[in-house]
Amino acid sequence: MRWFCSFITLVLMLPSSIAATEIGFQQKVISQSLERPLSISIWYPAKPSNQITLIADNPVFQGNPVIENGAVNTASAPLVMLSHGYRGNWRNQHWLAVKLVEQGYVVAAVDHPGTTTLDSSPQQAAQWWQRPKDLSRLLDYLLSDEQWSGVIDRTNVTAIGHSLGGWTVLQLVGAQVDRAFFHQQCLLYPNPRTCGLAKELGLAESQPNEPLSARLHDERIKQVISLDLGLARSFSSSSLHKIKTPVLILAAGIDIGVLPQTQESGFLAEHIPLLSRRYKVYEQAMHFSFLPICKPGAIHLLEEEVQGDGIICKDGRGITRSALHQSIFADIFLFLGQRP
Repeated sequence: MRWFCSFITLVLMLPSSIAATEIGFQQKVISQSLERPLSISIWYPAKPSNQITLIADNPVFQGNPVIENGAVNTASAPLVMLSHGYRGNWRNQHWLAVKLVEQGYVVAAVDHPGTTTLDSSPQQAAQWWQRPKDLSRLLDYLLSDEQWSGVIDRTNVTAIGHSLGGWTVLQLVGAQVDRAFFHQQCLLYPNPRTCGLAKELGLAESQPNEPLSARLHDERIKQVISLDLGLARSFSSSSLHKIKTPVLILAAGIDIGVLPQTQESGFLAEHIPLLSRRYKVYEQAMHFSFLPICKPGAIHLLEEEVQGDGIICKDGRGITRSALHQSIFADIFLFLGQRP
C-alpha cells in the first residue's frame, strides 16, 4: 500500500515540475583514449533562453526542444548515466533524460563504439568489457571536468541501461560474465538473438587484453536500473547473488520473439538478492516501448524501409507509448528517491 500511495502522489506532482524547467544540452568527444574516443551527450537544467533547438527528431521519432550549450542552472545535482542497446545511440532514451532533468538531474549518455548506430566496428564490438568501462570513463570525465565537477553530487550516481545497456550497467555493480555458464544456457535456451550475438560481442571465446570481470565493478555507482535487458544468462548466478547495490529491474511483458522477460529480466530477479532489487513487469509493454514516442505513420514508414521493423513503434493493445512512459518514469523516479 505504501508503494501504491507513493506512486499516486508522484504521478500527481510531476506536471507542476515540468513547466518550470529548461533543458540544456551539449555534446562532446572524450578523447583521452585514442583507440576508443567516446561521443557523449549531456542534458541538464539550464537558464531560460529563446535559442531553442529541436533534437532527436526524425521521421519516425518525436524529438524534444533544448537549449544547446545553455548556461547551467543548478548548483548541485544527482547524476544519471545512460547506456543504449545494441546498435542504438544517445537518442534512444532521450525522452527519459528530459524527464529526469525536469526533476533536477544531470543526465549523460555515451555512444558505445562497435555497438552504436554509426560505428559497428567488429574489433570494438568484440571488446565486451569496454561497454561498462565507457561509463566509468564518462564518470571520470564528469568528475574532473571544470564545468561539471562542482555540480555533480558524487554520492548520488545512477546508471540506467536498455537492452544490451541493461547488461552493461549490471557489470558496474558486480555482475560477471561466465562463458561456460552462458554456453550451457544457450544449449538449454537456444535464443537466436542473444546466443547469436555471442561471437560478435566477444563472448564465445577469450579476447586479447580481456580483463577480469571483477575489475569492471565501479563502487561510485550507487544504484542501477535495467530496462528489459538481454544477455542476462551470460552472467554467473554466483556473481548476481553477491550484488548489494540497489537494482531496479523493469521488463516488457509482451515477448517480441527474442527477449522473453522470464529468461532475461526474470533471471536477474531470481538470482539478485531480494533486499537488493525491485522487479516490475509492464504487461502491455514491448521491448521497444522504452524507446521514444513514434510519430503517426511511423510503422508504415519503417515497414517500407525494412519489413518487420514496424515493431519498433508497436506497444500493447489499448495503451499508448506516452502512457507507458509515464508509468515507467514514475517507477524510476520513485526508486531513485529511495536511496539507503
